[in-house]
Amino acid sequence: MNILDAKENDLAAILDIYNEAVANTTAIWNEMKVDLANRHDWLRQRRKQGYPVLVAQNHDGHAIGYASFGDWRAWDGYRFTVEHSVYVHKDHRGKGVANLLLPALIERASEMGKHVMVAGIEGSNDASIHLHARHGFEEVGRMREVGAKFGRWLDLVFMQLSLDGRTNPGSGI
Repeated sequence: MNILDAKENDLAAILDIYNEAVANTTAIWNEMKVDLANRHDWLRQRRKQGYPVLVAQNHDGHAIGYASFGDWRAWDGYRFTVEHSVYVHKDHRGKGVANLLLPALIERASEMGKHVMVAGIEGSNDASIHLHARHGFEEVGRMREVGAKFGRWLDLVFMQLSLDGRTNPGSGI
C-alpha cells in the first residue's frame, strides 16, 4: 500500500468513500451526499490553504482511503492547531489503512509547524478512538448529545495530540 498526495483522478474514489460514510455511518455528521464537483472544490480549497489530502492506494493504484486536515477554528489565535479526518473504504476497514494514513498526516502537520492536531470522533466509534490513542492522542473532552443522525443523539469526543515541545508560539522546537 502506498500513501500519496491525492490527485484529481483519485476524486471519484474519495467521493465514493465519503458518500458511503454519509449514508451508513456516524463518522460524518452530514446527511446529504455530495457530487464530484463538491469534491473538486474541496480538494482545490485544501490545496489553496496549503493543506494535504493524502490517499492510501492499494496494489492496483486505487484509492481505498483518504485523510486530510484543515483549520480547527477560523480565528488567528488557532493558527497552530488543525483538525483532521481519516476515512477508509468500507471493504478495507479494520485492515490497517487508517493506521498508515494517520501517521503520514501527523508528519505533514509537524512539517508545517503546527503545534496540536485535534480529532472530533463520534462517541461510540471505539475503533477510531483506539486508533487515535495508539498514535498518542489523548481524550480531552466529551460533549453529550451535540449531534443527531439516524434518529438518535450523538456524543462528540475530542482527542488531541501535541506535535512538538514548543513552550510558546514564537519559539523553535
